[in-house]
Formats: sequence, structure tokens, C-alpha cells
Amino acid sequence: QVQLVESGGGLVQPGGSLRLSCVASGRTFSTNAMGWFRQAPGKEREFVAAINWRGGGTDYADFVKGRFTISRDRAKNTLFLQMNSLKPEDTAVYYCAAGYIIRPVIGEYEYWGQGTQVTVSS
Repeated sequence: QVQLVESGGGLVQPGGSLRLSCVASGRTFSTNAMGWFRQAPGKEREFVAAINWRGGGTDYADFVKGRFTISRDRAKNTLFLQMNSLKPEDTAVYYCAAGYIIRPVIGEYEYWGQGTQVTVSS
């Protein structure tokens, strides 16, 4: 089992920034892909970004390229999502996920955190 705990969400004005964190514990060595997904009210959960835990390769959804950056601190088993130039449409619950292959597909990720709310509003 892998446990994931997100933090860092909150209320921010349009154009602002937030940094999300996700601390992983448990059998973290069994997974090699970690990602961020989000779910807005009334919408399906969607892929945001993912990173190869060992190699560092990344993948992003088109709508966040150039604005969001995914990174990890392997020593601290922590995943990050730096979000800049935030827009109201970025408002959602953001979830951390762990799996085996970097793919923008929900079903590829076996472990999920509880989510952290991000609200972009003036």
C-alpha cells in the first residue's frame, strides 16, 4: 500500500500562484509514476501532469503547459505542483496519484490522495 497526503491548496486571485505538495509513504518503491489530476464541480476528473519518479521525465496536459511545473524530492518522498498564472477555470480539487507508468489515464494510477481544494477567484 502507498499512502498519499496532499497539501497547499487554498484561495488565490487570478494570475496568482500556488504550490501543492504530496507526501508519499508506505511501499513507495513499488511505484514509479506519480501524477496530479483535478476535478471541478460537475466535471470528470482529468489529468494535469505526471513525473517518472526515478528518471524525472514529465508529461503535461496541454491546458497547463507553460504555467504548471511538476517536480519531486526523492529524498523526502514528496511530489510538488507549482502552479503559476492561475485562472478561474483552474478551480478544482487536485488529487495526487501513484502508479507504474506515466500515462494521462486515471486507470493507470492505483493509489490516490484525498485531494486539496484550489479556488481561483477575485
